[in-house]
Amino acid sequence: MTASDGGPHVHDGAEPTASSTLSLDDGDIHVCEDGPLDAPVLLLIHGSASSTRSWDPLVPLLTGSHRVIRIDLLGHGRSAKPADRSYALADQARRAGAALDRLGVAHAVVVGHSSGGMVATAVAEQRPDLVTALALINTGPSPDAFIAPQFPAIGPAQWPPADEQIRRFASTAFSRAGYRIPPEILDEVRCMTHHTLTATLQATRDYLEQRPLPDRLTAVGKPLLVVFGEDDRRWRSSSAADYRAVPGARVELLPGLGHSPLLEDPQRTATPLLAFTTIHAVRVD
Repeated sequence: MTASDGGPHVHDGAEPTASSTLSLDDGDIHVCEDGPLDAPVLLLIHGSASSTRSWDPLVPLLTGSHRVIRIDLLGHGRSAKPADRSYALADQARRAGAALDRLGVAHAVVVGHSSGGMVATAVAEQRPDLVTALALINTGPSPDAFIAPQFPAIGPAQWPPADEQIRRFASTAFSRAGYRIPPEILDEVRCMTHHTLTATLQATRDYLEQRPLPDRLTAVGKPLLVVFGEDDRRWRSSSAADYRAVPGARVELLPGLGHSPLLEDPQRTATPLLAFTTIHAVRVD
């Protein structure tokens, strides 16, 4: 069942985004759609403590040639935030696949940012029929690539966190101190529950510890693009070289950008992404 969730919003100079809620078996999933319905599909999956909004600056650069679908993973954004459901990446991937099924999508290039790249990988593991290619943006390949934060974790007694705590938490998502963090990004952290945040972060660690991404992606055998901001403060950008172990993988480093190049420089992020999707996207008959 698909229900409207209160109306579209508009990107500058673009058609309104179609916004809806899909009622899945274990929670409601918020979905945004942009671009022509008959164009090749890109599924965009956000990272931990983020939402569909993190893709807003990039989407207008993609819709000239793609139907762009974004989802809020369970526990994030405008999707449900139940305390009694699994936040394991395999379950998040299953929901993403189910969302595409509900939307009548047979093939998609799946793009993930940060831990969203791990969810994208899990979708390809579960649904090789659905995924034609994968693009990962600043997704760490293994646990040892992670850069430990220099500030204390936010405990349940401190929830919801103060604005300064959220800014400190979000600051490492960008290449430089003093970057003006978009207020909507801070809002997405605030609207999560402590349980959904901690369960999501733990699920990311578990997925990587079970098997590094290059091993998983080699087994999946799908065309792969890896884009990495060279000044990432969450994952060592040198670790992007680990993906070269995946046969045919293309790795693009973006100098001067950090963990969130899709926000810091959408145009430079879109350039390699569009070159890749032009080759691997499947046009709707």
